[in-house]
Amino acid sequence: MPVTDVVVVGAGFAGLHLLRRLRESGLTVRVLDEAGGVGGTWYWNRYPGARCDVESLSYSYSWSKELEQDWNWTERYAAQPEILAYLEHVADRFDLWRDIELGVRVESASFDETTARWLVRTDRGDDLTASFLVMATGCLSVPRIPDLPGLDEFAGEAHHTARWPHEGVDVSGRRVGVFGTGSSAIQAIPTLAESAAQVVVFQRTAAFSVPGWNRPLDPAELALLKKSYPERRAMARVTEGGNPWPGATRSVFTVSAAEREREFEDRYRIGGFILHSAFTDLFTDADANELLSDFVRDKIRGRVEDPNLAERLCPRDYPLATKRMCIDTGYFEAFNRPNVRLVDLRGAAFERVTTAGVRAGGEEFVLDVLVLATGFDAMTGALLGVDIRGRGGRSLRDAWAGGATTYLGLAVAGFPNLFTVTGPLSPSVLSNVVGSIEHHVAFIAAAIDHMRERGLTTIEATAAAQERWIAHAREVGEGTLYPRADSWYMGANVPGKPRMLLPYVGGVGTYRKECDRVVAAGYEGFKLSA
Repeated sequence: MPVTDVVVVGAGFAGLHLLRRLRESGLTVRVLDEAGGVGGTWYWNRYPGARCDVESLSYSYSWSKELEQDWNWTERYAAQPEILAYLEHVADRFDLWRDIELGVRVESASFDETTARWLVRTDRGDDLTASFLVMATGCLSVPRIPDLPGLDEFAGEAHHTARWPHEGVDVSGRRVGVFGTGSSAIQAIPTLAESAAQVVVFQRTAAFSVPGWNRPLDPAELALLKKSYPERRAMARVTEGGNPWPGATRSVFTVSAAEREREFEDRYRIGGFILHSAFTDLFTDADANELLSDFVRDKIRGRVEDPNLAERLCPRDYPLATKRMCIDTGYFEAFNRPNVRLVDLRGAAFERVTTAGVRAGGEEFVLDVLVLATGFDAMTGALLGVDIRGRGGRSLRDAWAGGATTYLGLAVAGFPNLFTVTGPLSPSVLSNVVGSIEHHVAFIAAAIDHMRERGLTTIEATAAAQERWIAHAREVGEGTLYPRADSWYMGANVPGKPRMLLPYVGGVGTYRKECDRVVAAGYEGFKLSA
């Protein structure tokens, strides 16, 4: 039976960085991933128009100054092929491939209290043992296939955006139906519309989206941006969302209407999530949020030529950003095309998928391709997809039956030597996730180094510390507008999933300070033993 120091599950941004960093400590590491290549979400999500909604220079590793300077991003917001090429380059450059095993799915992992080691089993029947198990499985990696009556009877092609065929799907001259209006759909629809004969968008919930103003990066601009890496990275580590721009310092109600609109306009022209940082109370005060929501709705009206259609595309039943705000390139403008049609399922109820297409509102839409842009079992889906058992054989599924419980989003009481990267109740999806990954990797590696230097064998979150963290995270979350939306942040998109705010909303800077305090206090809240 193969023996290693650390088993890492997942070969995306987190898994690759863990492998490199843990090697530096002299540890033996085995990275396992069911994909056919490295890249995590960027290996699987190859749908038309797929790209990151965080700027390329921020959505990248900061631990190698040489890598920062040598890699040349071509666009402000990198597309999927470029991000995947970047991660493959990292695997090549840092000689990571030899410790990565692909095409293998981890089915179970159990902690042996006698040996203080994890026994990891795969779908190949292989067994590995390791002192530490690190789940680097990503927050958005388990697709949610909708329960659509008749879906299995559809005679055409049906593809989830997160499992898009690697050879692509030719939609030229074909009729395409899209379920979903989240980030994946908003990226895919304009690209699909360029070649499809018709695109029918089945909308249940309208989405807030703003332009990213994506564009190529010319060499001179890129050179200047690279010089600013140290300042950009330092700022990202202390701001609320982990992005390289200052946080808000004033309430929206302390400025005049003209100044408020000017601030919104200036940030809208920059594009992307910087709009979130305009004022301090946009996500804690419903009236403040409505001012920003009205601003974005007015922008939608200006982008859609048909006033009635524009109103149907304007969200009204949840506060802006309590469902992830989208960053788009021509999404609303796509509805100005004669080959794009919106079917609002709140006015034309979905009936079923038929052999020929979709029936809704008494009308049958004949389709050749169905695109399921229906999201993920976020934050917990991949973790619960493995039968993980800790002390006394208790499963993580049982421990989380009433909702995810973690300490700092990094560890779970009753599961020694188990770490979760960007796990539930950490900033994770409410931050630039690459920066949050780097922070967690640094924490995990330092904790293991600390143990080895002192001859310690196990590290485990205490139940008391975990409860305190859960209570704090809940209190912070209840002081915001996030619980008002039925979002994947709340687990509300998966039937039967416990409703709770899964990411920590206290901000990256605050969270990092707490982690630093925990370490300075001798890993307070963890029980370390020999």
